[in-house]
Amino acid sequence: MKEKAVKLLSVKSIVTLVLTGVFAYITILGRISGQEFLTIFTVIVSFYFGTQYQKNAVSA
Repeated sequence: MKEKAVKLLSVKSIVTLVLTGVFAYITILGRISGQEFLTIFTVIVSFYFGTQYQKNAVSA
């Protein structure tokens, strides 16, 4: 359990969570559309999970 918490606090995870929060806030303010948020969010999450997958593939 503790190991998973430490992994969650990695730099990539923090950046992903912060960027998601920032773009959600900007969308709520109406500065970007929901469609633009969805595009940005998809790129961020795809990058995060892509690097996680690559890391796990190399480790195995």
